[in-house]
Amino acid sequence: MSDILTHIDAGVMTITFNRLDKKNSINSTMYAAMADAVAQAGADPSVRVVVFQGHESIFSAGNDIGDFLSQPPSTQESPVFRFLRGIATFEKPLLAAVAGPAVGIGTTMLFHCDLVYAGDNAAFSMPFVNLGLCPEAASSLLAPKMFGYHRAAEALLMGEPFFAEAAQEVGLVNRVVPPTEVNGYAQAQARKLAAKPLSSLIATKRLMKGDQQAVLQKMDEEGQSFGRMLREPAAKEAFGAFMEKRKPDFSKL
Repeated sequence: MSDILTHIDAGVMTITFNRLDKKNSINSTMYAAMADAVAQAGADPSVRVVVFQGHESIFSAGNDIGDFLSQPPSTQESPVFRFLRGIATFEKPLLAAVAGPAVGIGTTMLFHCDLVYAGDNAAFSMPFVNLGLCPEAASSLLAPKMFGYHRAAEALLMGEPFFAEAAQEVGLVNRVVPPTEVNGYAQAQARKLAAKPLSSLIATKRLMKGDQQAVLQKMDEEGQSFGRMLREPAAKEAFGAFMEKRKPDFSKL
């Protein structure tokens, strides 16, 4: 079976992470599949809403480290950047159902969703600094805007997990429900949206989102820094330690 499943029903496209044996970690093939699905949803008039979901035990562990190191994104046409631009510019409502860990891009992609529902077991984290890297997906712009600077600084500089109740408090999550109910709840909300006039949904989202260019510009700026830092000693030590299952040592860097 595919690691990314897509299904369309009653105007709702559901994109499901389906790689449980690897904790729904995302490789370049999966990014390409999601980028293609988002583009299809944008172009298909029968699709009115898109929902991202994982399993009740995990949303996504973030990037597949092995795949990421062997095929680092090198151009703006890399699958990960196509996916990020796709969700950042998506005109229709975008929802996410998150249960369990949502690591790295598993969290940052949520800044581009319009509604996010979480299981009470959800754990969000953006551990880029811990990997010798910097934020991505325009999270360095969107996290301070949503959380306030100091809470965003705690999330991005410390890189420690924060949980469903805290995520709801800072506005990342709309509602917290039991993990076994989160996908179904998001689907019910998506169907409510799909029954509304699409032109009104698109116009309202566009007016609320405001300056899209600033988000894309920040995404490009982060991508350049990310690519440079990936080749530097701190990231090499962090990823080496991860692969060797040891604690990284940044004391001499």
